[in-house]
Amino acid sequence: MMSISNRLLSNVLLPKCSKCIANSVVSKRQLNLQEYQSKSLMREFKLNVQPFHVADSVKEVERICKIFPCDEYVVKAMILAGGRGKGTFKENGFKGGVKLTTDTTEVVNLAEKMIGNHLVTHQTTSTGVVVKKVMIAESYRIVKEAYFAIVMDREAGGPVLVGSSQGGVDIEEVAAATPDAIFKVPVDVTQGITLDQAMEAANQLGLDTSKQVAEAADQIQKLFHLFSRVDATQVEINPFGLTDKGRVVMFDAKINFDDNAEFRQKEIFALDDKSLTDAKEVAAQDAKLNYISMDGNIACVVNGAGLAMATMDIIKLHGGEPANFLDVGGSVTEQQVLEAFKIMSMDGKVKTIFINIFAGIVDSVVVAKGLIESANKLGLDLPLVVRLVGRNADEAMEILGNSGLNIISAQELDNAAQQAVQAAQTL
Repeated sequence: MMSISNRLLSNVLLPKCSKCIANSVVSKRQLNLQEYQSKSLMREFKLNVQPFHVADSVKEVERICKIFPCDEYVVKAMILAGGRGKGTFKENGFKGGVKLTTDTTEVVNLAEKMIGNHLVTHQTTSTGVVVKKVMIAESYRIVKEAYFAIVMDREAGGPVLVGSSQGGVDIEEVAAATPDAIFKVPVDVTQGITLDQAMEAANQLGLDTSKQVAEAADQIQKLFHLFSRVDATQVEINPFGLTDKGRVVMFDAKINFDDNAEFRQKEIFALDDKSLTDAKEVAAQDAKLNYISMDGNIACVVNGAGLAMATMDIIKLHGGEPANFLDVGGSVTEQQVLEAFKIMSMDGKVKTIFINIFAGIVDSVVVAKGLIESANKLGLDLPLVVRLVGRNADEAMEILGNSGLNIISAQELDNAAQQAVQAAQTL
């Protein structure tokens, strides 16, 4: 399922500010639940979801098939990435992480091809994500697919109901091609959702009868109750579907949560399975660094998200490929610089490290000393392209010049990016 969280504003969608970020794996700075976890939570709030079971082994799948009779099953690989249905398993070339079957023997065969293998989708790196669990659910026949979400919107100053009668597909493509197909209903954060607002949204989902609209409105109200109670920043349902029996059901769910609410949502945050996240991103989160793993071979250490995206874009402009987005922030310490280098050293693809710091709050000398300590402790022998501009930059560059490290210095960003690309290509 394609998410529009963090990209929705009052007009339809935010533009993508960097192709690098748009095509990368999203860093798990917020808690993201697996689909089965989200659906379990939804069941607690009396929302209509398919009956399902979850298995982490073929033996468990066999047991489930004996106790869970269905006319048709849907078998889903559980990973934190969209595009599972069109994905490919790296080890065996099996295509599709979402499959339908009426045969329990086939359920077992499908699970065997998924569990323990890496699923590659358009939202993962080329390595993919290992599938540790599969969800086995009763398949419902869908006759109508709509899209519905509740998101926190900065411009609206609170939650907004967002939906479209065109669901079950990439909602961003729908928004780009037919923006009028997306509706938005702001909700007063102090008063909560009203029946009129729920009905207004339900009426725009393209349902056939007043009974279906009323059921959809009831589900929307319950979904908003969940959204509020668990401190969510997003609840997204795609498809918000109508079955051949006239029932409104939520078929795929994504819920994001506010990190700041962890102290009062301890049970939910305890569900966080960090084994499903890139180890480098987990280490970055622990070190309070903003990091996103990517597929290239030029590692980046930058302060400020805007400068980080500009750095990646200019690397791409000169024919290189960034290995990561790494924003060390304005108050970086020598220890955090060391942690940043540790994270980059975990990536075997890296051929060059590009340090691009515009020093304002941060002191260039702190960065330089942290860089030297990191290189010595970790035994780094990769070329380092360093651009330090601003506070104490001259002193910092002098310290680096006397360090004996393999450093290529540059003052202009364009030249520095070219040097980084050339250094990566020569190794």
